[in-house]
Amino acid sequence: LLLFIFPLVSSLVDQSAGVRGVLLCGDKPLANTKVKLYDDDSGPDLDDLMAEGQTDSLGQFLLKGYTSEIGTIDPKLNVYHDCDDGLQPCQRKVTFWIPKDFVSTGQHPSRYFDLGHINMQTIFDGESRDCLHRK
Repeated sequence: LLLFIFPLVSSLVDQSAGVRGVLLCGDKPLANTKVKLYDDDSGPDLDDLMAEGQTDSLGQFLLKGYTSEIGTIDPKLNVYHDCDDGLQPCQRKVTFWIPKDFVSTGQHPSRYFDLGHINMQTIFDGESRDCLHRK
């Protein structure tokens, strides 16, 4: 069993990603909004949480994180928010995929993906609701 596990573990590579941006709700900053950086894993393996935080009073955020994988990681940013949500239960959840060009080897990203200024009033394809990631 050890002969099988050792080569697998030794082939894991630390990989990192970073993302920054500004979230708005209309023309106002979307402050104190939960943002999480994941490595998306398909199959029975759960996604790896690489970093989490909140937007500041200006709606700005900066996240960086790393994980160890055999193949290239698939980084994504999840945003959990209540912009233009009315009385709907839970929060709106939007996922932004980070291009593989922004994946770095090692525990620190060599560059950050700039998401830019995003108005979260937009209804995004694939948007869902999430009741677990409150502020």
